[in-house]
Amino acid sequence: MDMDFAGMVENVLTWIPGLILAITLHEAAHAYAASLLGDNTAKALGRVTLNPIRHVDPFGTVVLPGLLFLVSSPFLFGWAKPVPVDYRNLHHPKRDMAWVALAGPGMNVFLAVVFAASIHLLRFVPEDWLQVLFITLQKAVLINCVLAVFNMIPIPPLDGGRVLVGLLPMKPALWMSRMEKKGLLLLIGVLFLLPLLLGQIGIHFSPFELVIGPIVRALMAAVYTTVMLPI
Repeated sequence: MDMDFAGMVENVLTWIPGLILAITLHEAAHAYAASLLGDNTAKALGRVTLNPIRHVDPFGTVVLPGLLFLVSSPFLFGWAKPVPVDYRNLHHPKRDMAWVALAGPGMNVFLAVVFAASIHLLRFVPEDWLQVLFITLQKAVLINCVLAVFNMIPIPPLDGGRVLVGLLPMKPALWMSRMEKKGLLLLIGVLFLLPLLLGQIGIHFSPFELVIGPIVRALMAAVYTTVMLPI
């Protein structure tokens, strides 16, 4: 029993660094991008910082992922405090909105590369710490790749949807931007509720496995290739 508990604690601890940094620095990237492009709303609130504590949402960043892990959920889900952006203050609101949105997933890809490259440094780590740190870095790469891919789904309010709004001509962009609230309900329904309902009647349906999974694996392969490591 003690061994099972110790193993569970170790498993949780190897997920936490990558999860917290992936979620919070994703939001920090939005804040930095908005500030550079003319909107100081986030800066006035102290959100233009790499300090993860400034971006943590107690429930979305800590409690919910922890509960999902404890109940052996097939997926982990969470969020940090959203960065407030007043797009009217941006130098070129429609175009710059896309850059602000893209900054979040861009940060996650950057973090994935940094964590993957850090595996090379494990040759200097004492053997007692080697396995735990190796697993922690691998999980951090996975989390950041999943978050980058998930957030680039082209449906508002996800970043991919906001990038699409910035790229589309004005009329379809306005139509797409009105999907913010409906888009969230659509995502929850298709990604989470529909698989659960179909599972009750014996039908296995997982958008994560069918669509998101292959893209995540391709991104991970590209990340590990970039830092010259086998996946």
